[in-house]
Amino acid sequence: MNLSEITSIIKFPDVFNDFVGGVFIINTDGKILYWSRGAEKITGFLSDEVLGKHCSFLEASTCKDFNCKEGTMGCTLYKKGGIRDVHCTCMSKDGRVRHIIRNAVVIKDESGKILGGLESIIDITDLTCAEKALSELRKSVTEHSGLGRITGKSRVMRDIYDLINEVADSAATVLIQGESGTGKELIADAIHFRSRRSDKPFVKVNCSALPETLLESELFGHVKGSFTGAIGDKEGRFEFADGGTLFLDEIGDISPLVQVKLLRVLQERTFERVGSNKTIKVDVRIIAATNRDLALMVREGRFREDLYYRLNVIPVKIPPLRERAEDIPLLVHAFMEKFSRETGKRISKIDEDAMALFLDYDWPGNIRELENAVEHAFVRCKDDIINVFSLPQHLRMFRFGKANVPATAAVSSSVSSEAVLKIRPSVDSITKSDLEKGLIEARYNRSELAKKMGVSRTTLWKKLKQLGL
Repeated sequence: MNLSEITSIIKFPDVFNDFVGGVFIINTDGKILYWSRGAEKITGFLSDEVLGKHCSFLEASTCKDFNCKEGTMGCTLYKKGGIRDVHCTCMSKDGRVRHIIRNAVVIKDESGKILGGLESIIDITDLTCAEKALSELRKSVTEHSGLGRITGKSRVMRDIYDLINEVADSAATVLIQGESGTGKELIADAIHFRSRRSDKPFVKVNCSALPETLLESELFGHVKGSFTGAIGDKEGRFEFADGGTLFLDEIGDISPLVQVKLLRVLQERTFERVGSNKTIKVDVRIIAATNRDLALMVREGRFREDLYYRLNVIPVKIPPLRERAEDIPLLVHAFMEKFSRETGKRISKIDEDAMALFLDYDWPGNIRELENAVEHAFVRCKDDIINVFSLPQHLRMFRFGKANVPATAAVSSSVSSEAVLKIRPSVDSITKSDLEKGLIEARYNRSELAKKMGVSRTTLWKKLKQLGL
């Protein structure tokens, strides 16, 4: 079958040159008989270069066999009778991948004999790349600004997730409390980016990083000449955050003077720049965070009681990592995935001894310290699995220091529940029902339950895993 025979059925093939996409015609052997200018533009191959050539040179991703034999009519087009709106890729002359939409029909004569096929292609490479970029952007926003970066499935973390969703759309002030490294800033990120203010500014201030005079200027701004070095007017962070959210980290470190000014802003949403009498009104939601015990500071007279209650409208308390050890494996694997992407190292496993050490260690630096330990392991690890010897020295010393400690630690004097007493004598004989009762009475604090049982957190974790808890 040649082009003249097919064009006796399909009149005026040159009209295809006016199509937005490309059009080509093949015979039953897969050889190209016609190649439009649109096909030339999409692929880079000129008509003279492809006529009589087998269509497999395009390396279409939806073709099952690029080495199909001529004359066998094994092409999917002839088996199915057509191709409709198929997303596919092909190779252009310069070796680049092009994303295309394919449509094709079988050409038959009046008797129904198959003569060949007519296919159209539309280039969607730019659209596909734009969609991919948008998808990556959405993923990045989720991972870096929302719940995507907060890892944990423990009861207390699930409660925090629920609280974030409940308070996100409120304008109420939030006070996040937790030890250093527990992820207070991530909680603030999630609250803002899940709120109606997510398209407005999210301004962060570390209150412990600046002395009193500079912090006051940073928060409220100043006017020219208000102090030495004030060579011009300056907007403060409250003005920058107007309509959005202001995150005050380490709020427990602010001076009494700044406490007074901050109290007024919380009460009236107004303030004056340093050196100015002009009152400025703002619409700002406040999220504050601290690793200090503000209630204790109030009792000791180091923090204003009225400011404390203004800040503590919605309290969020993040537990230290040692109190939610069941989240450690999830965090470890999340950090391993992160550093695999960043370093290109294919390390996806951690041996039992290393994981047991992670579970037994108290993590005074919390999640930040755990992340640093995993990063250290990625630098030191020479295989595809993290072991104890690739961990930081202080962790290895902790492990060897524990080597001589008896298997059963001292039992907490607060043990009184029947369920806990029942499971103390033999961990092997523990039932799922007994362990569930123990968890309830320990308020799902695994560390506390492990102490009451007189076993390590690793032993308890393995038993929980064994029983599906």
